Amino acid sequence: MLALFFVPLMVLALGMVTNVWMLFSLYILSGLGMAGIGMGVMHDAIHGSYSKNKKVNTLLGYSFNLIGANATIWKIQHNVLHHTYTNIDHADDDLNAPFFLRFSPHAKHYWAHQFQHIYIWFFYGISTISWITTKDFVRLKRYKDMGFFDKKHEYEKTFISMTAWKLFYYSYALVLPIIMLPFSWSVILLAFISMHFVTGLLVSIVFQVAHIMPNNEFPLPDEQGMMNDSWYGHQFATTTNFSPNSKFLFWLIGGLNYQVEHHVLPDVCHVHYKELTKIVSETALEYGMPYHVKKSFVHAIWDHTKMLRMLGKK
Repeated sequence: MLALFFVPLMVLALGMVTNVWMLFSLYILSGLGMAGIGMGVMHDAIHGSYSKNKKVNTLLGYSFNLIGANATIWKIQHNVLHHTYTNIDHADDDLNAPFFLRFSPHAKHYWAHQFQHIYIWFFYGISTISWITTKDFVRLKRYKDMGFFDKKHEYEKTFISMTAWKLFYYSYALVLPIIMLPFSWSVILLAFISMHFVTGLLVSIVFQVAHIMPNNEFPLPDEQGMMNDSWYGHQFATTTNFSPNSKFLFWLIGGLNYQVEHHVLPDVCHVHYKELTKIVSETALEYGMPYHVKKSFVHAIWDHTKMLRMLGKK
């Protein structure tokens, strides 16, 4: 996945491309590698499950910084908030969205939501562009207000480090090709955006179809702010697997078609999910817990679309 991302960009940075279709093809190929790094490399590494060696996990976690995002912010957003409060409105940060998107039946409803199942694919596509430009900085400030960056100068150091990593990313992924290639900057920028559109669409769909589904629950905490179910029961009720028999999809998206196994065993590397699914599903049945699974990726996307349409109704 690292090679799939970096090799096409290296070809572009060396000025070896003179055909505009080759320009777009290499950027799009790199976009698949970027998605692969996000789902199959850094995801395990930041969960601490890529290796038994913490230094290896830390090192590979920085691959997220190399593709323009930030490992520190992701660890809070994903490991802490999403995995602890899955599908709980205002607690699971994956449900927090601009006003024109509604991912929870408990979120405020607006008139435009009735069309979200149509226009949402565009916003999924530009999600990583938003991520690497503004969203990480917005989350950094919000997480500081929530008390996550409470050590002396931790917020300032994280801000400076994040800015430096992003400047480095833009330098080699966009600025260098603009300097080296015989195309106008606008054409190269469009190709760069197409790379992110591929990444954003794939990553957003994979993570969203696992939770924003008709059969999944969207529980609310009780009056004391506690979850009404056990943590394991909560993960089973709010998560869905899809396309369990696709070896290609399993490789491409880092095993995240086995989202149930990932959510109940987040510290296990994704290469083991397929072997664990029989144990996990039988345990869910034994204890009367749901085990949601869609037979194909297309089926999962279809049900996700139906759920978006349901959420769009008042």
